Amino acid sequence: MRRSIPPTLVLLALAVAACGAPRDTVATPTTVGGVSVTGYVHAGPVCPVVSNPPDPACADRPVADALIVVEDPSGATVAEIRTGSDGRFMVRLAPGAYTLVPQAVDGLMGTASSQEVILGSEPISGLDFAYDTGIR
Repeated sequence: MRRSIPPTLVLLALAVAACGAPRDTVATPTTVGGVSVTGYVHAGPVCPVVSNPPDPACADRPVADALIVVEDPSGATVAEIRTGSDGRFMVRLAPGAYTLVPQAVDGLMGTASSQEVILGSEPISGLDFAYDTGIR
């Protein structure tokens, strides 16, 4: 005798599976246009004393789930991006001028500095946003 699974049980199983899905290590791209802008958000110092040679255990740490607001020249928000668990982000924008404005992150001092980009047809990579942990 073959037993069928009630449709509500199937929907419940799918919903539970979707909630428990692991987060990507790279932030989900936000699409506003076609040219990619990528970067990295990190926080440091991690150790109270800097040594020479540097201790790899004291390297800056990636900042996960940091919010970066993308503004056009008039100051209007055109996109909001969140970093992945590895501190990386990617957004696609139409060619033009933009300011990427990092927002405050709980547990970190202040915010990273804003950065202006002018996009043509080539991608921009390697943007670097540094937060201060306050460790001294």
